[in-house]
Amino acid sequence: MALYEYVTQEQLAGFDKYKYSAVDSNPLSVYVMHPFWNFVVKFLPTWLAPNLITFTGFMFLVLNFLMLAFYDFDFNASAAGHEHVPSWVWVAAGIFNFLAYTLDGVDGKQARRTNSSTPLGELFDHGLDSWACIFFVATVYSIFGRGESGVGVATLYYILWVVLFSFILSHWEKYNTGILFLPWGYDISQVTISLVYLVTAVVGVETWYQPIIWHFLYRDLFTFMIIVCSFSVTLPMSLYNVLKAHRSNTLKHSSLYEAFLPFLSPVLLFVLSTTWVVYSPSNIVELQPRIFYLMVGTAFANVTCKLIVCQMSNTRCQALSWLLLPMTLVVLLAMTAFTNETLLLYVWTAAVILAHIHYGVSVVQQLSGHFNILAFSLKKPNSD
Repeated sequence: MALYEYVTQEQLAGFDKYKYSAVDSNPLSVYVMHPFWNFVVKFLPTWLAPNLITFTGFMFLVLNFLMLAFYDFDFNASAAGHEHVPSWVWVAAGIFNFLAYTLDGVDGKQARRTNSSTPLGELFDHGLDSWACIFFVATVYSIFGRGESGVGVATLYYILWVVLFSFILSHWEKYNTGILFLPWGYDISQVTISLVYLVTAVVGVETWYQPIIWHFLYRDLFTFMIIVCSFSVTLPMSLYNVLKAHRSNTLKHSSLYEAFLPFLSPVLLFVLSTTWVVYSPSNIVELQPRIFYLMVGTAFANVTCKLIVCQMSNTRCQALSWLLLPMTLVVLLAMTAFTNETLLLYVWTAAVILAHIHYGVSVVQQLSGHFNILAFSLKKPNSD
């Protein structure tokens, strides 16, 4: 039995009719990565469950996050005058990031190779991808840190939201068109990040102190690329694809309200977390940036997973995520009555993580039971 019935009977019926539809037009993905993944998948045993591959890749990103948290918890290690992260850590980060990216590309091919593709597999994959955003963004941040040549923690907070916004756009497209248009930025960013980790191990973080040209620093290039990619490529392409579906009368939601409903909870989450950042009595994002990012990223993943469930089951998006109700109270307490803001943040972050894990486990159990499959094995339940 599932821990809690998070997926409704209507949604389960929608999952029964679900067919995966995606478009990947990125030249790097089509001509380089897919041939590479087709080569790699041949070495995997046929008894290996695709979801286990997905989960292993995700855990490499978590490992990177924890590893850098140990050596650079406050994002000060890369600043001048501070003890820098050891070179071997950057080598490990580069390898782990590329392994995570590779396994994320291989899991679907293993599913088709073993004839084990299910809606649960796609939901599991994209659900973990939504949570992975915070882990790779926070880990990359350690390259520049928050020193004089780095990026301010408040600035990184808004950059994180640009990344989260870009991620949810793809699933908003699919909610409205029924087709997942894979963003170009993902493949390019993953290969670039892996290479930058390895380069950092060789040249040292001091290299990033130097301007590229005039007073334009590498940290400015980092910020510029993320923002420009999101607002000049990802956003226009998403709007174009939805508008194209509208013109061809294939849009799933005809009213403007229904079409934009998936943005309500993410926008409210942004408003709540930004209110906390701006009006925090103790400037909490300066005191505990890593934990604050983790809280925001996990809450975002929870909201996004619920959208993915609705999108895949072809059901109406939930207007408001219940997680935002207690968060409203937490933010009010932080700004008015609670003297130990750091303790409040730690307690709330733990609650958000536990709530999200509980939600994920419950949904996986429900869908596993519904499709009579095991999440991490290709064997059938109750079989020898």
